[in-house]
Amino acid sequence: MNRIAHFDNSKTAMAALGIDIVEFTTEQVVAVMPVTWKTHNPFGILHGGVSVVMAETVASAGSYLFIDRERQTAVGLEINANHLKSVASGVVKAVGKPVHVGRKTLVWEIRIYDEQEDLVCISRCTTAILDKLRTGDTIR
Repeated sequence: MNRIAHFDNSKTAMAALGIDIVEFTTEQVVAVMPVTWKTHNPFGILHGGVSVVMAETVASAGSYLFIDRERQTAVGLEINANHLKSVASGVVKAVGKPVHVGRKTLVWEIRIYDEQEDLVCISRCTTAILDKLRTGDTIR
């Protein structure tokens, strides 16, 4: 499992779903994930909510490239998704690119593709940049 920006992802949704970040730059963040029974809905295809988890993972991880990690944290503020094609097996790839990088918010466009490079889902995610409290882990 990929460990992004010195975070331990071993006990996260990323680990549970098999999401692996394979490219991590300020220009784009790319993640891959196998489509298995763990990611299926009751009808045997990729669950739309899992696509949203993957999209927010890409946006949130990418937001950490633009903040002061000692003083700030990035959290999801809003996300939407349009599910365009179903996938029952294989690997999906999420490609996230920043659309807006502000002082207190970032907006990401995330496109999820199947192995044939067909668009499965398109999402936009806004992350909020929050200051950490002096204790370090708590955010406000």
